[in-house]
Amino acid sequence: MAEMLRLARLYFVLLALVATGRWLMGTFDVPYENGHHIFSIVILTVFSCIYYGAFTRRWLDYRLIQAVLLGVVMGLVSQILILVLTAVSYTLGLETYFNHHTALNAPEALSLGRAMGVRLGGLIGNSIGSGITAALGWALGGLLPKK
Repeated sequence: MAEMLRLARLYFVLLALVATGRWLMGTFDVPYENGHHIFSIVILTVFSCIYYGAFTRRWLDYRLIQAVLLGVVMGLVSQILILVLTAVSYTLGLETYFNHHTALNAPEALSLGRAMGVRLGGLIGNSIGSGITAALGWALGGLLPKK
């Protein structure tokens, strides 16, 4: 596990940058509809799981289960960050992209409890999805040249 966390350091730096950008866009009143796609944690996670899965297969000789586990770890960290930033947004009474009703797949604003329920569903579903995406990346890794 320590090796996976070390390997994912670049991803964690990118995650921090994207989360900061997303937070700032919301707190500086950029309308959600105009800016949500610029800093997307989910898109970052999907692409990262694909290329990490591919690269670790070809150049680090990872087995499929290792690539899947790395994807799940990256997805889990991303979703925990989203959950925490959603809770902080509600607790501080801020309007951010993390508690915007569209980000929570709701037609109107949600209470903190309901929002946390949505985020917990994302924590489970998106972590599993990240593992599946890493498996896809691992499969594509066969297309890369050898070491």
